Amino acid sequence: MQVKLTARHFDLTPEIRAKAEEEIEGLTRFHENIISAELILDVERHRRLAEIRVKVSRDTLTGTGDSDDMYKSISLAVDKMKAQLKKHKEKLKEKDVGAITGVAESLTRPSTNPDEVDV
Repeated sequence: MQVKLTARHFDLTPEIRAKAEEEIEGLTRFHENIISAELILDVERHRRLAEIRVKVSRDTLTGTGDSDDMYKSISLAVDKMKAQLKKHKEKLKEKDVGAITGVAESLTRPSTNPDEVDV
């Protein structure tokens, strides 16, 4: 997984970088197929903003966090991303199960055509 960190309007400290990388690496527990993650950290007056964009197969998910502490903002954004990754993974599972079930039903469904004879 590629990780990109961007700091806007402030200098990124090694402590914040380490916290951010640790949180982002933890996302792999919720979805195995993460291609890349981008974390944008921004400071606006008294607000600390964190936005995380995660690219998974064919989709890009976004989570944001906003508070007066950068560490808390990062945690909020990552928590939102965890929820989105769980939901995305469940949708993929449902889609796969639905496709498999649809094929199985079409194979086991009895013929409704009176001209066909079961052998």
